[in-house]
Formats: sequence, structure tokens, C-alpha cells
Amino acid sequence: MTGKSAKITQRHLDAASAVLNWYDSHRRHLPWRAGPGQPVDPYRVWLSEVMLQQTTVATVRSAFAEFTRRWPGVADLAAASRDEVMEQWAGLGYYARARNLHACAVAVVNDHGGVFPDTEDELRKLPGVGAYTAAAVAAIAFGRRAVVMDGNIERVAARWQAITTLLPAAKPEIHAEVDALTPDHRAGDFAQAMMDIGATICTPARKSKGRLSQPDCDACPLFETCSGRQGDPALLPLKKPKTPRPDRFGVAVVAEDEAGNILLERRGDKGMLGGMLVFPGSNWADGTPAQSRYPLEDYQAAKRLLEGGEAVTLNGNVEHIFSHFRVILTVIRVKPASGEGWLKVPKNELSGAALPTVMRKVARLAGLEAW
Repeated sequence: MTGKSAKITQRHLDAASAVLNWYDSHRRHLPWRAGPGQPVDPYRVWLSEVMLQQTTVATVRSAFAEFTRRWPGVADLAAASRDEVMEQWAGLGYYARARNLHACAVAVVNDHGGVFPDTEDELRKLPGVGAYTAAAVAAIAFGRRAVVMDGNIERVAARWQAITTLLPAAKPEIHAEVDALTPDHRAGDFAQAMMDIGATICTPARKSKGRLSQPDCDACPLFETCSGRQGDPALLPLKKPKTPRPDRFGVAVVAEDEAGNILLERRGDKGMLGGMLVFPGSNWADGTPAQSRYPLEDYQAAKRLLEGGEAVTLNGNVEHIFSHFRVILTVIRVKPASGEGWLKVPKNELSGAALPTVMRKVARLAGLEAW
């Protein structure tokens, strides 16, 4: 092994060997993974790694199947329009990933002849590819020795070494241990094995009836070398207490013209829901519902839809949780005096539009589709 940032001991070597031996008979069978002896498709590895960021395996399975059915290779994805990709991505969240996904496919085709670069440094030059994705693709798709760090690997390593530094300050220390553990050969298998251990054995602690759930240490290949099991591994890694998620309030305007078209707009590329189709509405303001129930003054276009139209404020609200806040939306249905200047989608085609989840909830409350 070379280039380690922590001293390699026999314990590291024994642990890595145990992890790989376990993986050979216990690996998860996932649609983006090549089986033993099968060639690895870098496109499928890259696509899955992008999808799996902040999204569960269960959700990604079906989305991955549909993406690869529609665009089986990177050239197919690059040839699609960005709107088509955004539409297909709808419901997966973190929509900057979809914009970068398309931009990356275009870059691979235009700048690399349709072949993914095989080193971390070159991969990181692609749109939307950060340190984690570059390391994962380099290791899994190309067999490069790369230190792959996702949430599962971070948790397993922190428990194995009994690291008690609070996250995120502990990340360099954890990275050093994963670096020392990662073998020169089969680095991709090692990374996927650590992911599987974290997902199925060394799982996050969940509180139930006042008690924390425990990892299944007896089934873990790291049992013999693990320092964390001498204490309470469920407590690791240590994290700062979460701050309460604030509420933001706003208005969504569901406008239907005389022809039965629903009026939408496309957000700019930057910011929340960038590039997605949304219902017109207000900014999302902190405060109480009374203070921000109709904060349309800063959004004159949506306000004009209500002027001269037949407007009804619907009973109930739409609530949606983003990573750092919860949004609570009042929904207004209106027959506007004019629909000029808006994107028009026939009501019976709305389910196929690239609406993010929060806007699908708005549509559901408005009775447009049974989402």
C-alpha cells in the first residue's frame, strides 16, 4: 500500500482482508453493480453514484432502471435535451444533480470521445463531479486505488477506530483511517463492501422507546478488529445536536386558463429548484403564517395572475421538508384574466411535466392529479 495518511498496522491489513472475504459471499446485488467476472460499465457506476447522493437505494433502483432504459449509454444521455433529463429526474430531489448529470454527459462525449476519464484528477474536472464521485468511479469502474468516503463508510470507520471527535471535525481523522484500510488491489470492491456493511450491519442508530438500536456486530466481518465494540458503537460517530429545522411560508398559484392549460414557469439555474418547472408564487419567507401568508409584493408576476381573476384559497396547506428547512405553502386556484407570458401545459399532461416533489404536492392539493 502506498500514500497512506495514517500508520498501517497488521490490524488494518487483517480488517481489509476480512472485509473483502466477506464481500465475496455477501455483496448486495444491485442493478448498477457488475457481478463477479463481469466487465464494469463506468457510465452505470457514475450514474448510480450521482443518483445515490442524498437518495435511498430503494428510490434509486426504479429511477436507475428507467434512466438506463431510456438512455443506455453516456452518448444517449448527452444527446437528450436537458429538459428531458430534468423531467425524468423529477421526484429525486436535489435538482442541481440533474443539470450537472446532463452537462457531464455532454462533456464526456464532446471532450473525451464518449469515454470517461479513469483517474480521480481528470474525473474531478467534469461538471458536477466532486471528490466522492471521482474516487468512487475511479475505484469501482477503473480499479484505481482511491479513498472512497460516503456516509456508510464514514460511520463504519468511525466505529471501527472508536473515533470520538465530533463530526464534522472528525472527517480528516476518519479519512485517514479509511485511507490506511484501503488496499492497493480491489479498492473498488473494498469501498462497495464497506458501503454494504454500513447499509446492512453497521447501521445508523435509531431511537425507539427511548433506546438506541444497535449494529449487528456478531455478523460484521470487522468484529475481531473493531475498537468500537468495547464501548457502545451505536453512539458513534459523535455529532453535534441538530438545530431545529426552521419553517418558511409562501404561496403557490395554480392558474388555469380558459383552454384548460395550467400556467407554469421555469426557475433559473441557480438556487432552490433551479431549472425546474414550478407553479407561480411568492418567495418563501421566514416568520409566521400571518406575516407571510401572501408575500407576493416581491413577485409581481404572480400577483398579476390574481388581479381580475377568479381566485379561491384552498383549504389546507402543502408542507415539504428540504434538508435545512420546512416550507408551508398556501395554495390559491385562479382563473386568470390573461395567461400571456407563462408556460402552458394542458391539464391532462401535467403528470408528465418535470415538477419537483413540492410542486406535485401543490398539484395534488389543487385536485389536478392523483399524485
